[in-house]
Amino acid sequence: MGEMEEDRDNVGKLFEDFVQSSTCKGALQAFNVLCRRLDLDPADNDIFYSSLKAKLTSWKAQALWSKLDKRMSHKEYKKGQTCVGTKCLIIGGGPCGLRTAIELALMGAKVVVIEKRDSFARNNVLHLWPYTIHDLRGLGAKKFYGKFCAGAIDHISIQKLQLVLLKVALIVAVEFHINVEFVKLLEPPEDQEKEGIGWRAAIRPADHPVSNFEFDVVVGADGRRNTLEGFKRKEFRGKLAIAITANFINRNTTAEARVEEISGVAFIFNQKFFLDLKEETGIDLENIVYYRDNTHYFVMTAKKQSLLDKGVVIHDYIDTQMLLSRENVNQEALLCYAREAADFGTNYQLPTLDFAINHCGQPDVAMFDFTNMYASENAALVRERFGHQLLVALVGDSLLEPFWPMGTGCARGFLAAFDTAWMVKSWAQGRTALEVLAERESIYRLLPQTTTENIGKNFEQYTIDPGTRYPNLNSACVRPHQVRHLYISTELSSCSLQRNVTIRRPVNLSRQESEIRPTRLLTWCQKQTEGFRNVMITDLTTSWKSGIALCALIHRFKPQLIDFDSLNEEDHSANLQLALDISEREFGIASFTSGQELSLGQEIDKTKMITYLSKFYELFRGTPLPASGSRGVDENNEGYPSKDVRSNNNVLNLAQPRKRVPKDEQKTDGTDPIYKRRRKFCSYLEEATNLSSNGSPVRDDQEPKENKVRSISTQLLAKFESSPRPSYSIRKTQFEVSIRKAAEHLVRPPPKTLPKPQLQPEAQHPFSVVRLRHVDQTHAETKPEPQPESADPPAPSPSCQSAIHFISRVLQRLREVDEHVSEKKAQTQQAREFHTKSIKEKAVHLRGLFSAESSAELKGGSVRRAFPPSGDKCHSCEKRVYMVERVCAEGLFFHRECFRCFTCSSTLRQGAHAFDSEEGKLYCKLHFDQRNNGTNLRRNLSFRSNPSGARVQEPCADDEHSSQSSSPVDLQSESSAAEAFYEVCEPAGCLGEITF
Repeated sequence: MGEMEEDRDNVGKLFEDFVQSSTCKGALQAFNVLCRRLDLDPADNDIFYSSLKAKLTSWKAQALWSKLDKRMSHKEYKKGQTCVGTKCLIIGGGPCGLRTAIELALMGAKVVVIEKRDSFARNNVLHLWPYTIHDLRGLGAKKFYGKFCAGAIDHISIQKLQLVLLKVALIVAVEFHINVEFVKLLEPPEDQEKEGIGWRAAIRPADHPVSNFEFDVVVGADGRRNTLEGFKRKEFRGKLAIAITANFINRNTTAEARVEEISGVAFIFNQKFFLDLKEETGIDLENIVYYRDNTHYFVMTAKKQSLLDKGVVIHDYIDTQMLLSRENVNQEALLCYAREAADFGTNYQLPTLDFAINHCGQPDVAMFDFTNMYASENAALVRERFGHQLLVALVGDSLLEPFWPMGTGCARGFLAAFDTAWMVKSWAQGRTALEVLAERESIYRLLPQTTTENIGKNFEQYTIDPGTRYPNLNSACVRPHQVRHLYISTELSSCSLQRNVTIRRPVNLSRQESEIRPTRLLTWCQKQTEGFRNVMITDLTTSWKSGIALCALIHRFKPQLIDFDSLNEEDHSANLQLALDISEREFGIASFTSGQELSLGQEIDKTKMITYLSKFYELFRGTPLPASGSRGVDENNEGYPSKDVRSNNNVLNLAQPRKRVPKDEQKTDGTDPIYKRRRKFCSYLEEATNLSSNGSPVRDDQEPKENKVRSISTQLLAKFESSPRPSYSIRKTQFEVSIRKAAEHLVRPPPKTLPKPQLQPEAQHPFSVVRLRHVDQTHAETKPEPQPESADPPAPSPSCQSAIHFISRVLQRLREVDEHVSEKKAQTQQAREFHTKSIKEKAVHLRGLFSAESSAELKGGSVRRAFPPSGDKCHSCEKRVYMVERVCAEGLFFHRECFRCFTCSSTLRQGAHAFDSEEGKLYCKLHFDQRNNGTNLRRNLSFRSNPSGARVQEPCADDEHSSQSSSPVDLQSESSAAEAFYEVCEPAGCLGEITF
């Protein structure tokens, strides 16, 4: 009996050591000792929790079990049987990754988490929403961290939160592996009969047991540096925003405890505070937050001019990356800036302000830009290869970057974790992939909109079911056919480096020294120099003494600087000195020694060498690694950038500049509908031209179609030459000239007697490249071949009349679009000029616009409606209208009873009306559409039923208009919608196969 009590006490002590452990390694070690003592294997995830609960019966353990049992009682988990047999890999051991792992484990899935670090060292403090606090308390956070959200505290440091979630994850049988880095996904082998292996992951180190783990679900939770392929990112741009974070040592004294926290103060709410701060210290901030946790944590948004005045930023650049680059930031001035702001923000009550030390051994201060926020375009996708499906999902910052002034990071991250768990539940229950993806994308649309106010208030009912958390959930707003592009069955690309374009790197002191572990730095150097002759890197000291390895590293990124093949491998001193000189001259990396010193027998200092090589790592990281055994892999591909471009990008370590392309420069944008129609129309005529000019042995079968094409061209040319000019003058554009020349070429039939034409230089048709007046004509015009005397154009076929009408209307429509674009450009230019004026100049300009004497004609030539100067007359009945009974629409005033549709006299609502500016009449949208489109549609139909062009009159929708004749002259003056053209483009014959 006594032995049993002693044994129980020993187990209770081991459990207490696990609960009180304060580091990642300490928690893992204490948990392993506890499991060995209890003879339990965490790999048996099905029975591990129940076995652990049965053997741990101390009062503290019992209190924790009651919390977890309550959580597991949710019906969605089905007592841990929902996802039995599902294997999940989670990349990243941050708060969101661990929270996702816990939910998947509670459903019975086998979960493995890999984390490339071996410690939780982030001092920054997270703001917690009320539901997040409730959720963490339900997991027993208070049992592991007694001060968790005590009283009014609503924040916790990241390392504390990670530690709490790690302990909960270990208890629910989640496997957690440190010092394991994800590289890429490995597809199942093609030969499935022999092996039957599913999806796996390539990791570093390659011999780790996780490399053999096969999984059905992979979740990316590795932050902004998302390493999973297939997820494009959309950008949210704002005005320049520069954030500074600073952590000071918290000695937990009484004086420090008395200092009041700042949960968030913005300039607009407390202008006196920020004005006093600027007057006293010269520091100009937009907001500031102060939380007291393991450290005194400050985060603030600084104005650029203030940073320049205080010497923090040395030079002013328009480009944000250059502005906040390490070379352009005075680190000592940054420390002083953060200390002064913190001192003033706490009213000088903190006794000391000594900076905390980060995991790199440097003061924990960082400055970064959050002007651009990024979010993934989709939350999940499915890959299938050789019969194996893989569900891929994102959570946390990989999915949606937080806006830190709102404290949304942890809250939205946990919501995404619950949503992902719900998706995996649906996946495990056998729903189709498209249904699962459609529901996930529907829920994801709500995530960026969530705030503390618009989510469910009954936190007790929160589960992984989205309906318990989102009051206005529509889980079917995205249909399965809309997510077919997220079901990918193609081969994985060789490298996923698109993510590096959007990585936001903070500027802090750790960049001066190495923030990379020596083992990882050694691995990186080995990969970069792989394949070079006689280069073998085994350590960070002696392997570099010959200088040949350093020359190979430089040649890898800047091959034009060093001719590696011409180096003398025996001359160690010259090789090393060459590499050191080039590094200092080209990259600005100062030498820590010289080749002469090392030639005299001096040993390389390991710390200095690590610091030196880490600068190369910081400078060139993000560059694609070559395949094993060849340093020339992928360099011969067509899509691979040139060496100059590639090396310049690597040296500067900059993303491609994000510049807005003006509308007139987007000539080849495939998403522009106007461009698409021009391109397709021109390609049709080009095909027709080629058809008529190319000889072919098989001519008899194509003769009817060719005759019709030539007939169309004949009619088109006749229209240009014989039709009288309209009353208004229409400018001939290059586009019209191109069509005329194409028609001339089409009219001339080729000789049919020769089976093969004689070899001649192929003529370039003016229709091969067609552009409007914004673009210069690029193709030269050539003289047509002489035609035989007997070649007469055939008589026009009635079936081609619609094609002629169609082409004519397309010409007119393109001219209208061209003029509309020009008018829009002029208006945009005027708007830009207006916004550059001062307030006084704007007032003068507006007074001139709205005064009775001002002309309605603007400088750009666009006419604007003159607004009534007094605004006291109804535009409809022209009677006096008073303030209380008037409706303002289109810059005009109406009586409420006069605000009716002209056709049906129904009362209109503002925003649901349409206004004819030419006639000054109001319509409901139904009758406005019928009025504009109905008549044109019937005109087009009349062309089809009466191809000879006879006048056919039909009543219009409002019984006031009749259809006009279909002569070419009238067709040029008509303005119809694009949909009307498509109705005409379906006659039987040569245009039956054309798609626009």
